[in-house]
Amino acid sequence: MAVLDLLTLERVARLICDADGPYERTGSQVERFLHRVRWPGSPQYDGSPRVPWLTEVLTSHADDAAALDRLLCRICDPLEYDGGIEAAEPIAQELNRILAPEGLTVTYVGGRPVLGQLSRTGDTPLYGPPPDLHERVRRLSGDSKAVDILMARADEASICQNNGAYALAIIGIGSFVEGLLHVVVTDRDETVRRSGLVGRGGRRVPAERAGLHLLLEYAHRQKWVQTDAKDFMEKVRDYRNFVHPRHQIEYGLVPDLDTVRMCWAPVHALLNDLESAP
Repeated sequence: MAVLDLLTLERVARLICDADGPYERTGSQVERFLHRVRWPGSPQYDGSPRVPWLTEVLTSHADDAAALDRLLCRICDPLEYDGGIEAAEPIAQELNRILAPEGLTVTYVGGRPVLGQLSRTGDTPLYGPPPDLHERVRRLSGDSKAVDILMARADEASICQNNGAYALAIIGIGSFVEGLLHVVVTDRDETVRRSGLVGRGGRRVPAERAGLHLLLEYAHRQKWVQTDAKDFMEKVRDYRNFVHPRHQIEYGLVPDLDTVRMCWAPVHALLNDLESAP
């Protein structure tokens, strides 16, 4: 994602503050909003006019694509509003009006906001790997060897996507997600590293043998992954099982480019959730 223009950032800041609007945020509420998206530096509101202050805060890290991704999606996340999706959708429409000149759009995938690029015709969101993926994975894990392997999986999925090997691209995306969740779960929880995860029937499953479904369930219980992102990622898990041809034959799906893009979309939401989790 290219660095957003200063005027775009100012318009985004104005939308977040929503002065005199139905979802107006005070200075302290804007500060808490920034903390929820893990904005770099944990800025503290200084009592000055909100929009100029927030514009300066956003401009200071305008080159941080991951932070901007989380912030733009959170603006119209149903979790932000008591009215849920009905309240969030009008915010998304206004945000998309602001982002259109930048060639970006936020859409809801499985109920979660996901940032994508607009097609050349300007009417279709296009999804690929999340922005700054390597740096974001590196921040989630200090294991450089694991990060290198995960990035190789993501890169190979992109290579398959770009060359028409769509089934293999989907398998690669699912493999990347499983590896990412394994690294995050085992890094964050010593009990899992030592004793594994609780599977069906209360049976303990060693961490190194835990599959994507079990890892998703655990991350969701820990509130590291929101319900909508988890539910839609289950579809990616199902497609990932196309590694077994019989599963694809039974499912009856021939993946195409749109299928692959659909599978990248929940990866964006999952990554935003993992980064924003306490």
